[in-house]
Amino acid sequence: MEPILTVENLQKTYGGKGSHTKALRGLDLRVFPGEFVGIMGPSGSGKTTLLNCISTIDVPTAGSIRVDGTDLTALKGKALSRFRRERLGFIFQDCNLLDTLTGLENIALALTIGGAAPGTVESRAREAAQLLGVEEVLDKFPYQMSGGQQQRVAAARAMVTRPALILADEPTGALDSKSTQMLLGQLAQLNRQAGATILVVTHDAFTASWCQRILFLRDGALYQELHRDGADRRTFFRQILTVMSDLGGDDSDVL
Repeated sequence: MEPILTVENLQKTYGGKGSHTKALRGLDLRVFPGEFVGIMGPSGSGKTTLLNCISTIDVPTAGSIRVDGTDLTALKGKALSRFRRERLGFIFQDCNLLDTLTGLENIALALTIGGAAPGTVESRAREAAQLLGVEEVLDKFPYQMSGGQQQRVAAARAMVTRPALILADEPTGALDSKSTQMLLGQLAQLNRQAGATILVVTHDAFTASWCQRILFLRDGALYQELHRDGADRRTFFRQILTVMSDLGGDDSDVL
């Protein structure tokens, strides 16, 4: 099976000759179709830089990033914008819904911008809403939704274009425990039922325990890889905490 995401010798240096910081130091990783993968590590480990490079927000200093067979570092201008819009889905801590649009309209927006056939837009948006369990808020505006509902609408928006890869940056960071569990349960269901490939950056061991595999970074390089291998979430959670402790942090400061 070919990987959906291939990162090879990824390097990112900030600053000039006089003063520079190496955020990523020759990082290699692969994510395969249908995986639910977490990225963790202490502050300054390179997690955010890695996600920014994969999402094309930032440009690597060296190395390559391939998503669904396309080298992102070779794309420019409109081709890059189109690939980002059509083949990548994004879920952020701040859900970034448009206040003037209903839940259905927010979900459908990416399809409309992408030029999807008008006759399919609403049905695809409703299908995504059903997968994320937010059918009851499709006619509501964001201010009428709970934080958890808003985030699940954002998740539906991220997957409605059927992207090759969904990138989630601290998706539970602004949610209470009940909303967190509901969102993670829906993402896990999306992963199982729709085969969505999800890469999530999180500081939270509970959030990470829903993943199938965790990549721990330290000083811009891969420190350790942890596989769930059929373990229950409680066991996997304890394993994650052990690695986090070895990294020198706990569940409150590992970011």
